[in-house]
Formats: sequence, structure tokens, C-alpha cells
Amino acid sequence: MNATVLAYGLLQGGCDGARQALHDFWLAIAQSAEKYSPLRWVPWLKGTHTLGLNHSPLYAMADIVLRLLSPYQFNPNNMNPLRDVMAKQVDFEALRQHCPIHLYLCATNIETGRIRIFSGEDLCIDAVLASACVPTLFQAVAIDGQHYWDGGYVGNPAIFPLIYHCNTHDVVIVHINPIVRRGVPTSAADILNRVSEVSFNSSLIREMRAIAFVTSLIQQGKIDRSEMKEMMIHSIRSDETMAALGVSSKYNADWAFLCSLRDKGRTAAGTWLEEHYEHIGQRSTIDIKGEYL
Repeated sequence: MNATVLAYGLLQGGCDGARQALHDFWLAIAQSAEKYSPLRWVPWLKGTHTLGLNHSPLYAMADIVLRLLSPYQFNPNNMNPLRDVMAKQVDFEALRQHCPIHLYLCATNIETGRIRIFSGEDLCIDAVLASACVPTLFQAVAIDGQHYWDGGYVGNPAIFPLIYHCNTHDVVIVHINPIVRRGVPTSAADILNRVSEVSFNSSLIREMRAIAFVTSLIQQGKIDRSEMKEMMIHSIRSDETMAALGVSSKYNADWAFLCSLRDKGRTAAGTWLEEHYEHIGQRSTIDIKGEYL
């Protein structure tokens, strides 16, 4: 969703337009949550350090419901507020015709377990919803007779389209799930959360292993550089910040909370740019083997 909104913002008004589009999109998400979501940041916790919903009675009830009922049962009419928000924020016809960047959306085919990449003429609101379809919350999204869930299960993110279809040798990965989370989870919620994190990170780790292997062969002179593409990998991450957010924070769409995440992200990105901007196009700024393998 972020990539789609960013691309449309760039189309409308360059970098300033992209920032404004992302601001407007997430504000609309927060406003929609105020109207429709039973999972709200309880008033007595606002202004405190608590960012999750663990103390919300409604969250406790919803957690039980989501373990017992599927979205086909608790939402038989398949209502999805994200569709309305996205439809108001992005003109997909304009984006298909004049997308200013290479935009690739990733979804998981439920029946085959394979990845599908949507780009170019395939860009549409259903593709965006498919790429963000958490199966415990939303019914599968049907496109061309096939049904899809969140692409994170098989590509989080999918890097191979950037290798095959883009000229750049640099890939900057912005992490939203911690790779490392110290300690053994003991509560049911924390165990399921860590299972989800490991699952979503596994596809990235597999791609990193392949990139590291090819890079090693190129650097050893076993493969001609004209035949294979040497990738330079960069990473913007703050595992400590993300690990501090409990599983319930993923359901928190309070505007103040979203702004705090934005500000933390800007801080992490600013720090990375100060330390590594000059290395873009020159070398990887992470040790792939040390970080991922």
C-alpha cells in the first residue's frame, strides 16, 4: 500500500507530493479506524509509553474471536474499509498509464503457494488489497479467477523483480519486522507473533542467501560480471524499536501512534543516510552473511 501511494504521490507532485500522499493516506486509515474498528487505543493510555492494545477489553475479545472465527464467518459480506480508502487516494488508471517508478506488488496464490508480482497494466485496487490481505482479518482477494493472500508469506519484500527488471545495482530494504528478537516468547500471543515474524522474514533470508552466493562467485572471478548482476544491499532497520512493539500494536491505527512510527522511521532513515549515502552505488553497507545467513 505504501509503495502504491508513494508512486501516485510522485506522479502528482514529486517528492513533496509523495510525502503529502502518504500523510493523507494514513490519516484516512486512522479516521476509518475511528469509525469502523472496535480495536481502538483506549483513552486512558493515550499520552503514555504504551503503544499496544493489551489493556483494551475489546482487543481481548477480538483476539478470542479471531482464533475461533474466520473472516468468512464474522464478515460474510466481505466489507473492507481499505478498499474505500485506497479508491479515494489513488487514481489507478493514471498510475497504470504514467507510473513514475518501477512498482511491483507481491501477493501469495493460495492454491499454488506461488508468488505473483503485479506491475504495469496489472496495477489495480484488487492487487493492492491482495498484497496486504492478512487471512485472519480479510477474505481472500480474487483476481482473474485466482485467490490471493498477503505477499509477505512468499516475498517480504520480493527482491528478484528489482534484479531482473531494473538497471540499478542497489537495493535498500526498509524493515518493519525485527530480524532479531531477544528472549523466548512464553505467552500464546507472543509465540504466534514470533512465528509470524519468522515466517515473513524467511523469504527475505532465502533471497539474501542467493544474492550472497552469486556475489561471492562474481567477486571470486568464477562468473563474468557481464553475465550476472552484482547487487549492493542496504538495510534501514531498528530491531530494538520494532521489538518493543507488542503484537497488539499491529492493530493500533490511532493517528498519534501512526505519527510516532513515522517519526521513528524518519530518524532511522536520517541516521542511515548520514552514515551511508556516499556508499550507494559503490558497495553494500551491510554484511549479508552476518545479518541474514
